[in-house]
Amino acid sequence: MHQNRKDRSEKCEDMRPEILGRIHQVWNSIPQQLAKSNKKFVYGDIQKGARAKDYEEAIGWLIDAGIVYKIPRVRKAGIPLKYYEDFSAFKLFVLDHGLMGAMADAPAAEILLKENVFEEYKGTFTEQYVLEQMICEMDSGIFYFDSETTKLELDFLIQNEDVLVPIEVKAEENLRSKSLRQFYNNYPQSQPVRMSMSDYRKQDWMVNIPLYAACRVTHGQPDRLVMKLK
Repeated sequence: MHQNRKDRSEKCEDMRPEILGRIHQVWNSIPQQLAKSNKKFVYGDIQKGARAKDYEEAIGWLIDAGIVYKIPRVRKAGIPLKYYEDFSAFKLFVLDHGLMGAMADAPAAEILLKENVFEEYKGTFTEQYVLEQMICEMDSGIFYFDSETTKLELDFLIQNEDVLVPIEVKAEENLRSKSLRQFYNNYPQSQPVRMSMSDYRKQDWMVNIPLYAACRVTHGQPDRLVMKLK
């Protein structure tokens, strides 16, 4: 690890000043990018007129440094998911939710309250947390879904062997899952998962997994998790 840090430090010393500036711009834009209802990374949110080719190297450096996670979009769901990856759209998350809180200057006590002014960030922090749990178990193959033909969007979409697992993240005990249900109607062979503050429960078409067990969604098929959670 020490050698990796040394290598990155040397790369920083050799980096062109404009690239270093763009790295800071990308990094500082992440909280605002994730605060949107549509968390897709938009170059124009960094500065007016910004283009992908100007910031690809900066984003690549942050990913290689291990301090951001890039979650690509898929617009059509199928096996293997990698085949449907859309290289033109993605979300950027940071290393962990503690760092996200510091970047956003968000008081921890406020985030934990049920009624507060951080409504958008509460969902963002929860999504960030769930991603961290999944990445501990699988370092690739995590996508988000955004339909080409409808407004249907899902927080995450993963593949467990030959099964698609669409995932919707809820910050509280909200049990409405309209998007998840719509995805299931379109892809009835999938095994939908909702992650929330509610306890484990299995319905006819989907499974609710409590947030504390988020990492377990990568352990085999979700409808078999009940034995592992007890």
